[in-house]
Amino acid sequence: MASIFSKIVQGEIPSYKVAESDRFLAFLDIMPLRKGHVLVIPKKETDYIFDIDDDELGDMMVFAKTVAKKIEKVFECKRIGVTVIGLEVPHAHIHLIPINSLNDMDFSQPKLTLESDELLSIAEQISNA
Repeated sequence: MASIFSKIVQGEIPSYKVAESDRFLAFLDIMPLRKGHVLVIPKKETDYIFDIDDDELGDMMVFAKTVAKKIEKVFECKRIGVTVIGLEVPHAHIHLIPINSLNDMDFSQPKLTLESDELLSIAEQISNA
């Protein structure tokens, strides 16, 4: 059975896309830690990030870097935090989160609840940055 992220890639589930290439997709986390929290995934479903081919993994990080630079243009922050947890969804993904402190990446804290119009606005701002 396809993961929720594969269904997003296939267009079966809507998402707030911020960047896309032939091999990768970046979209907003709908339960973000911070505004501008983006997920970067390979379009080819692979459960564990370290099972991705070396060249593709390198290209995925370069794609993530491009997205991170866009996020920095939209959200005032000290850095874009990068984390890979890999337990929530069986499809490798990288979290890109605008941060000003280590606490900004604490996944045990409550997630933000944003309305769809705000998510759409954020996605458009990042995409156009």
